[in-house]
Amino acid sequence: MPLYLEDLVPGFTVTGGPITVTEAEAIHFARQFDPQPFHTDPIAAKTSVFDGLAVSGWHTAALSMRLLTQSRLAEVANGLVGVEIRNLRWPRATRPGDTLRVTVEIVETKPSRSRPGWGTALARWTTRNQRDETVMELENIMWVARRPDA
Repeated sequence: MPLYLEDLVPGFTVTGGPITVTEAEAIHFARQFDPQPFHTDPIAAKTSVFDGLAVSGWHTAALSMRLLTQSRLAEVANGLVGVEIRNLRWPRATRPGDTLRVTVEIVETKPSRSRPGWGTALARWTTRNQRDETVMELENIMWVARRPDA
């Protein structure tokens, strides 16, 4: 059953996961999109600020999005259309072998004043590893269809 803006009340929460990131996947992603030695070279990473191989934050974000597309929120009628990201932070590095899960909570919704039938939802994401340590936090604004009979 599709989700509409009216369904995404503040406090509506979904979880996604788990997914485990392997060293090979982390290195492959980083070589393509974030080629820094602390993401691509386990030996060089030992002398970095991370004291070992760290998964790119962008990879953590991509994995979080993947988990979200496998959650109930993926049933938003028009798809998961983001229009803005706020306050993206990675308070702790994701490491190869970490198992991630994401929790997304709707903070507020607003019907559009200029486009009837649409609105926005502010969502707060928290991605945690298997030790319940937060590895990513962000807030984003999603563009969401209103219920046709609303």
